[in-house]
Amino acid sequence: MRRFLTLLISLVLASGAMAQQPADGVDTALVVAIDVSESVDAQRYKLQMEGVAQALENPEVVRAITSGQRAAILFSVVQWSDAPELTVPWQRIGSAEDAHRVAAMVRALPHKGGEFTCLSRLFRYATDSLLPALPVPAARVIVDVSGDGIDNCNVRASIDEARDTLVASGATINGLPILVPGENDIVGEGAYRAPGFGFDRVGPGTDATTLEAYFTAHVIGGPGAFLLAAQGYGDFGRAIARKFVVEISMN
Repeated sequence: MRRFLTLLISLVLASGAMAQQPADGVDTALVVAIDVSESVDAQRYKLQMEGVAQALENPEVVRAITSGQRAAILFSVVQWSDAPELTVPWQRIGSAEDAHRVAAMVRALPHKGGEFTCLSRLFRYATDSLLPALPVPAARVIVDVSGDGIDNCNVRASIDEARDTLVASGATINGLPILVPGENDIVGEGAYRAPGFGFDRVGPGTDATTLEAYFTAHVIGGPGAFLLAAQGYGDFGRAIARKFVVEISMN
């Protein structure tokens, strides 16, 4: 009998300890992909990073994070240009304290400059490296892509194929095009291209279009995918905070 009671007490204590452990998994795994190509100077870089940091500290964003079924998300930052680089590896955020800690990490990131705008490489990196490295299951995976230009590294078919492969792996890709008046009002025709590429069937082809239309056609994809533009780099912080709330709150 004593042995039975000892076993029973042990089971009760163990179940209580399990109940105090955080639930497995998170509501959202959010990848924030930041453009650091040649068009992004030091000031624009700082506006993006400060925008992300302030968004994480935004009470509305924290409320969205902690109101989910699992009351937590995974968060990472990728800086992309010629090649993507994971600069904030997966971080679990389940409280305001966590959010402020990760915001400090974002503010401390050095500027990773580049030259080209290689979206398809970003998509393949997310498919091959980021999603397989999730430390816990996520109810949904969001790749949030911001940028001020079109892919100038690959033909259009390659971009679309890489996007579709990422979506098929279980991710939703949302877009945050940064619209700079007088600079990228029209993209496509005559856009800068990587050395070795001609004007035939490169990037979006030679057809002129808007950056928002390009992101709609070649960037966003997956369940509930949407686009929210920033009206210049000074508007980036507002736009990314609004996007975080929507993305994290989606069921």
